[in-house]
Amino acid sequence: MNNTPPATVPAAETPAPLKSAPSRPEPRPGRSTGSRIGELLQRQGVLAVLLTVILIASFVYPTFASLDNARGVTVQASFLAIVALGMTLVIITGGIDLSVGSVFALGGVLAAWASQWGFLAALLVPLVVCGAIGLVNGLLIARGNMAPFIVTLATLLAARGMLLAFTDEGATTYLVPKDSAFAELGQGSVWGFGYPILVALALFGAGGLLLQRTSFGQTLFAVGGSSDAATLMGLPVARTKILVYTLSGLLAGLAGALNAARLSSGVTIVGVGMELDAISAVVIGGTLLIGGAGSISGTLWGVLLLAVIQNLINQIGSLNSSYQSVVSGGFLIVVVVAQRYLARSRRTT
Repeated sequence: MNNTPPATVPAAETPAPLKSAPSRPEPRPGRSTGSRIGELLQRQGVLAVLLTVILIASFVYPTFASLDNARGVTVQASFLAIVALGMTLVIITGGIDLSVGSVFALGGVLAAWASQWGFLAALLVPLVVCGAIGLVNGLLIARGNMAPFIVTLATLLAARGMLLAFTDEGATTYLVPKDSAFAELGQGSVWGFGYPILVALALFGAGGLLLQRTSFGQTLFAVGGSSDAATLMGLPVARTKILVYTLSGLLAGLAGALNAARLSSGVTIVGVGMELDAISAVVIGGTLLIGGAGSISGTLWGVLLLAVIQNLINQIGSLNSSYQSVVSGGFLIVVVVAQRYLARSRRTT
């Protein structure tokens, strides 16, 4: 008989009880309401300010509310709006494009020069050249890992230099042929709305759909939120940045071409400081300079607010146009401070 005690069979490790899936934390009414209010103010606060300024100006200056004045304001704003649309996409990715002002002026001169060969040439030449400048920006930033500020500052200078070389330092002015189809693009209208306004509205509609309804738009937000995290998620970060800078160059060139069609000439002195106006409109519209958040509609309200302020100062008469920059800068400071305050409030609630 075998008295050897049976080997002790190690007891199987008792599996740890499965933890129940953590239940979704109960939403805290104070937090969710505060977050919603903060997001609403960030996105649509500029619209409330715009409507308030328009309402007050309409009572104080009756000519401000006239239909002709409204048409003039919106036409002037349409060129900046198209440039600011591209800037919005760039800033959402966490970048910046300082070259758009010079690209805008270069696009106008090229369009006026090419208009002697017809409508298509007047549009395609500036789009090709300005799109190529945007592509260079994107490649250097995305593939070369260079700072957007430095790259776009360099192309700002390069585009301005190309403009001066092409016009013999401004001595040569290219004119758009009268009664041409290209001139009609800048000066014609449908039901009182100028073609530049309609083009800007169509582009903003397309931009809104691109940003909110497509995977490309969601990729923009992801890249702007965290480029490293977006790379780990397998998103095409470099390709996305190249595309947005190319789009920014294309839109700046298109706006310049439309401006040349409206003025019937390629003017070399336009576009100086336009990049700062575009950045101001985008930030006033609620897009964060650090990237990851923003909206197309907010940019449109920001552009209109800047245009209304400029027109209101012209209505006053006793103030020169320099005060437009002072007021715009004041709005910009208020908006940036408000954004910082709202972001801090959301983190602490």
